[in-house]
Amino acid sequence: MFVMISGCSGGGKSTLLSELARRGYAVVAEPGRRIIAEARAGEESALPWVDAAAFARRALEMSITDFEAAHGLTFFDRGVVDAAVAIAATGGDHPTSAIKSMRYDRLFLAPPWPEIYVNDDDRRHSLEKALQDYERVRRAYLDAEYDPVVLPRDTVAARVDFILSELQA
Repeated sequence: MFVMISGCSGGGKSTLLSELARRGYAVVAEPGRRIIAEARAGEESALPWVDAAAFARRALEMSITDFEAAHGLTFFDRGVVDAAVAIAATGGDHPTSAIKSMRYDRLFLAPPWPEIYVNDDDRRHSLEKALQDYERVRRAYLDAEYDPVVLPRDTVAARVDFILSELQA
């Protein structure tokens, strides 16, 4: 089963995946953060604040590779649909075939949570931009016929417990 955790930037997705990994589950880290780390190591040049279109295309490539390599119960921090939204935002062609062929079994959305939103070296955009992106991502998943479950604003442990109980329902 492939479980997507998407939603608002700064909404706690990466922290949730860290807790899921700590509990022994297979997780796939967010492509965007991995691309930035590769760039800092000199292995990649597609930074979102330098070339947003190249960054979005690389995120799609990475998301496809992640999807194809995964097996069993796997939790993803962003993926194909998220990359498609970024591609569309930069004027690129919408990768409809990838969205249709690479389906996640369940979708959880981390809603906007201004109280925990912080900028860092990798997240340079404003909360306002994060809210706009969230709405585009939410709409894209609905358009792709996903049935999102919105995560509660709660402790990390409680949010992970919520996800695991929803998967058993």
